[in-house]
Amino acid sequence: MSAPAAEAAEAAARRSYGKLVAFLSARTRDVAAAEDALAEAFAAALAQWPTAGVPENPDAWLLTVARRKQVDAVRVRLQDESAAEQLQWLRELADPEDAAALPDRRLELLFACAHPGIEPAARAPLMLQAVLGFDAATIASAFLAAPATMSQRLVRAKAKIRQAGIPFQVPARAELPERLASVLDAVYAAYAEGWSDAQGADPRRRNLAEEAIWLGRLLAALLPSEPEALGLLALMLHAHARRRARRDANGAYVPLAEQDTAQWDAAMINEAESLLHQASRLAAPGRYQVEAAVQSAHAVRREGRSADWPAIVMLYEALHAMTGSPVAALNRAVALAETDGAAAALAALDGLRGETRLADYQPYWAARAELARRTGDRAQAQEAYQLAIGLERDEAVRRFLQARAAAL
Repeated sequence: MSAPAAEAAEAAARRSYGKLVAFLSARTRDVAAAEDALAEAFAAALAQWPTAGVPENPDAWLLTVARRKQVDAVRVRLQDESAAEQLQWLRELADPEDAAALPDRRLELLFACAHPGIEPAARAPLMLQAVLGFDAATIASAFLAAPATMSQRLVRAKAKIRQAGIPFQVPARAELPERLASVLDAVYAAYAEGWSDAQGADPRRRNLAEEAIWLGRLLAALLPSEPEALGLLALMLHAHARRRARRDANGAYVPLAEQDTAQWDAAMINEAESLLHQASRLAAPGRYQVEAAVQSAHAVRREGRSADWPAIVMLYEALHAMTGSPVAALNRAVALAETDGAAAALAALDGLRGETRLADYQPYWAARAELARRTGDRAQAQEAYQLAIGLERDEAVRRFLQARAAAL
């Protein structure tokens, strides 16, 4: 296969997968069939583009082929259903809309996936697969589930959308709060998945952070009076502003406290601050606004000031009270080291020993190792470092932890 054709197919997949799935499934409500048809369209592209050339509009080409595949699949799949229903579905699929002017219905698909008829445990994974193109194995890993279990959950959810005729539309105001939380969680999960691939080396996750930010912008633009939508976008922008500073010139991991603030994206931070102020004026605090406020308290370092550690401690206390998250309690303990000392922080971590959700959480053991090192307890530090190293999947972070352990 020619390199230009392969690159064009890969670019279309990264750029427009969710947009195409959303459009193809909006009428039939059959997400699985849309995914199958699009997969066949990509296969056809890989076979034809090397010899026929890359079309001027790859997205329109893929949409046209996928529509034909859908029509063929409907003719076969609906043999046992009424002729009237077959004809209606075929008319919808063959509607000759202008494929070059492909409308973006990803937001509507997100809300369909967050419908109350979908089991809560399947909503975020379904969004990640249908809208952002995550494979089931990656989703299973992110949600600590067996791949087979996650695959079955996704199949059931897609069947529910089709069988119940769940509409692809932004919900009415009365229905919005319940479903918006699921949408925001899914978008943030997508951002976190892309954020973990710091150097963009994994093609499955490349551009996912940017895609999540795009969805966050769409949510904020469509729902400007929803403070949590604004807070989520502010949080992602604050984090993304530091992306260049996370690795040095040799690819080594650089922790937040040691990052060169000159490499932070000032425009992105300013945008995040503006969004956070806009959200605060709506006087309805929530998880994402508080997390964005934590990032804001770190961002003052770009002005030559120290991070506002007392504020960070209070914000994590508020976040823990709001969510009950052990990660919030862990982060509070880490921040406490900067205000009350490492011994006080280590004592706070000791209070989390019984929290099973932290047993395999790498940042917990890395934090314990660092705090133990600072208190002079080398034995505890060494043990915690080894546990953290064993749990870390990022090679750069693993090397960083190994160097810290060796320095003991």
